[in-house]
Amino acid sequence: MTQPVLRMLADELPKWLPHQRWFGGKDRPITEARPVRVITLRDRDPLLVHALVDVVQDDRKSVYQVLLGSREDPPEYLAGVWIDSEGRHWYEATADPDLMTCLLNAIAEEESAGPIGFHRENDVDLDENLRGRTVTSEQSNTSLIYGTQYILKLFRKLTAGPNPDLRIHRALHSVGCEHIAQPLGWISDDDGDKPTLGMLQQFLADAADGWAMATTSVRDLMAEADLHADEVGGDFAGEAHRLGAAVAAVHADLARALDSRQAEPGELDAAVDTMHRRLDTVLSSVPELAPREEAIRGVFEQARGAANEGVTIQHVHGDLHLGQVLRTVHGWALIDFEGEPAAPAEERGAPRSPLRDVAGMLRSFDYAAHQLLVGQPEDHQLAVRAREWSNRNRGAFCDGYAEVSPNGDPRDHEVLLRALELDKAVYEVAYEQANRPDWLQIPLASISRIAS
Repeated sequence: MTQPVLRMLADELPKWLPHQRWFGGKDRPITEARPVRVITLRDRDPLLVHALVDVVQDDRKSVYQVLLGSREDPPEYLAGVWIDSEGRHWYEATADPDLMTCLLNAIAEEESAGPIGFHRENDVDLDENLRGRTVTSEQSNTSLIYGTQYILKLFRKLTAGPNPDLRIHRALHSVGCEHIAQPLGWISDDDGDKPTLGMLQQFLADAADGWAMATTSVRDLMAEADLHADEVGGDFAGEAHRLGAAVAAVHADLARALDSRQAEPGELDAAVDTMHRRLDTVLSSVPELAPREEAIRGVFEQARGAANEGVTIQHVHGDLHLGQVLRTVHGWALIDFEGEPAAPAEERGAPRSPLRDVAGMLRSFDYAAHQLLVGQPEDHQLAVRAREWSNRNRGAFCDGYAEVSPNGDPRDHEVLLRALELDKAVYEVAYEQANRPDWLQIPLASISRIAS
């Protein structure tokens, strides 16, 4: 079976991958999709096969995992059925709830298939035989929900070693953090770079998405643009304040679980150098950023040599925004500690200043405020209200953070916070260019505001 599957993948994946939400290389064509390993996880109908694929895009190579299913008589809802050289029908297996049951059962029973290991946390028992349904929201991985109990995240673009999302969740759980979903198990790969393939967690069934809540508040304001942000029934500032407190609590728990330290002399200068290198890379692929280059570098340089005193370095979320937080009946929870999807692996799990997470959330409030204006005729009144909503909620978030954080008010580090926010916006330019080109104007406009 192996050779026909490998040939089929090599033929079909270059056409199929660019249309997948989780594929992170939409900014350039695929030169080659080279399957490097195929392992059978279920050897009876329906078949379940695990594949690792090297995706080559000119001088860039990334490893992705793909799960394949095969049925003698595939149902119509399994779109994108491929046929290999022996006439067998294949499809992307995460769309098959019955096959996804196999993954949950394997974790519960701590099974293995060659180098692939399925692991359950020592302090949990799992219900088996639940069907897995795919989460349809946009994300850089694929998540499956089992009943109302569990959610399994399959990491699509693989990195060497333990995934930061798994490592940090386990560390936070060890110190009793109240603002995360409990980790329940994981899927490992003992070959090569030993990547983490998946992570099973408690599913927060009663949770509301932070981005959805915030953008609903913005829509309420836009519908009554003659009112101020604090006069509209959907005012979000109270939630933003509570969210700031939750993020500060998670930072404190991370410092307790994984230690923290004061920034060393010159360390912030090295961070500024990294900002400049990121800008160099993004400028080479997004020419629309060029007119803003001088102003951006000026803000970065203002942070060079900033006093290191009082700046803490520790493990942080790494890609914090409103889409990475959930509001439950008990409060706010943070999810997806994987770091920035497009950042190098060595950066994603490295200790940083908690101000980077704060900057990410400030950027997200700005995104939420302005995203409804994308593609619309210019309207001064709506633009003013969007900026007002952003400022109100950014301030509320920082107020809540300052009340809980042992490091104090993030606004006390104004120069560094501004540079980090601008660096995040530069990252967003690269991300939107590769994944959502229609949204590119949001970070570009934000950069003009921040750097002016």
